Amino acid sequence: MSENLIIDNSSSKEEKYATLLPQIKAVIEGEPDEIANMANVASMIHETFNFWWTGFYRVIGEQLVLGPFQGPLACTRIKFGKGVCGSAWKEEHTLIVPDVDAFPGHIACSSVSRSEIVVPVKRDGKVVAVLDIDSEKLSTFDETDKLWLEKVVELF
Repeated sequence: MSENLIIDNSSSKEEKYATLLPQIKAVIEGEPDEIANMANVASMIHETFNFWWTGFYRVIGEQLVLGPFQGPLACTRIKFGKGVCGSAWKEEHTLIVPDVDAFPGHIACSSVSRSEIVVPVKRDGKVVAVLDIDSEKLSTFDETDKLWLEKVVELF
């Protein structure tokens, strides 16, 4: 395993994801510990794209509980159906929010966060976690992010 990510910063978003995906697969393949894998995946995405916050929330009972992440302090628990993360869990599909202030019921863990994408992690057809990524810029995330991040969470 390489100590450093090999990503060209002048690459397009698509090229970065295309380079990152096999690196993530190589890092988590054969590692059974889900927390360790979440920690490395969050770090690799965060380092590649320099997002404001990158991490996971795990489904524990009727709440999402903070898991491994990169970035500033985060909300520890999120109820089912609440905020972007809880809504993505409830709806069982990826949510892209160009402006978090316009999202009804948004949970402001940080006033710096301006846009967000949340991708459910499913096992046996059931959501077991969500990958949550925040940006300090409006409209950061699009269908390219959705496509590639859904490929990332399929590796779990």
